[in-house]
Amino acid sequence: MRQTPILVTGAAGFIGHAVAHRLLARGERVIGVDIVNDYYDPALKEARLATFAGINSFAFERLDIADADKMKALMRDNNIVRVVHLAAQGGVRYSIENPFAYERSNLAGHLSVMEACRHAEGFEHLVYASSSSVYGDKPMGGEGFREDDPANDPVSLYGATKRACELMSQSYAKLYGFPQTGLRFFTVYGPWGRPDMAYFSFTQKILRGEAIEVYGHGQMARDFTYIDDIVDGIIGSLDHPPARGEHRILNIGDSHPVGLMEMIETLEKAIGRDALKIMRPMQPGDVTATYADVSKLHALTGYKPKIMLAEGLQKFADWYRQYYGTTA
Repeated sequence: MRQTPILVTGAAGFIGHAVAHRLLARGERVIGVDIVNDYYDPALKEARLATFAGINSFAFERLDIADADKMKALMRDNNIVRVVHLAAQGGVRYSIENPFAYERSNLAGHLSVMEACRHAEGFEHLVYASSSSVYGDKPMGGEGFREDDPANDPVSLYGATKRACELMSQSYAKLYGFPQTGLRFFTVYGPWGRPDMAYFSFTQKILRGEAIEVYGHGQMARDFTYIDDIVDGIIGSLDHPPARGEHRILNIGDSHPVGLMEMIETLEKAIGRDALKIMRPMQPGDVTATYADVSKLHALTGYKPKIMLAEGLQKFADWYRQYYGTTA
């Protein structure tokens, strides 16, 4: 591997933590960046960071990606020419009460990262996180969502900011000539995951004997994608940059949508307990279904998800019990 480090933003986050470890395992040097905010339990983020202890090829900077001057200086001082930008304000429902968190993290943050990249000498590739939320509430048909499908009607502020990031990247690639890849993630899950995700909060409540709230009366489906498969796609994309001045969009998912009720049943088996269910209507910002067509990513990198939902949820349940205990 080359001596220049790879910058991973959101390194204390679910996906960033996993990407950084995979890069380190193959001999890369990694600089991780994260503000470690309290959107969800900061102790979990600190625990993820603790897994890097003693790894000399990893360095961590606790800073806000929207601080353009610090981001530019960090990249300049460390000769960074490859970036995996995963830091963002996630979640759909959180935006109802906290819209300006998305403005700073997703819009100003993305612009700050791009500005740092365009001023970096010999810059090679920016890979960044977009989202399946950009598709909006697309009708579920026989085929998966394709990258050239319209993405002009997001139903959440989160989805709108991610689509805005794609458009900003398109303009920057043309204006300044550095390669960029936007990855539209589809419902990532697994060990070390995010507590605001349904599978995680359901596990917590089931083990506590509390009822879970099932939105959309359970009539929803998601393309659940295991974290290790997501990391395969991210690093495969990083290793295959587009031509200079090119910006591309790629779906990254499992390509096997699963109904919400089937997910809950699979989770109950993994935990060994039944859930008490309260059925609720669809919430603002939610979509009915997601389904990734990953043919472009497969053609580019050979990407092929390996972990099916039953295996992935069992791995998550085992990790959860080890990390929190059986009734946390």
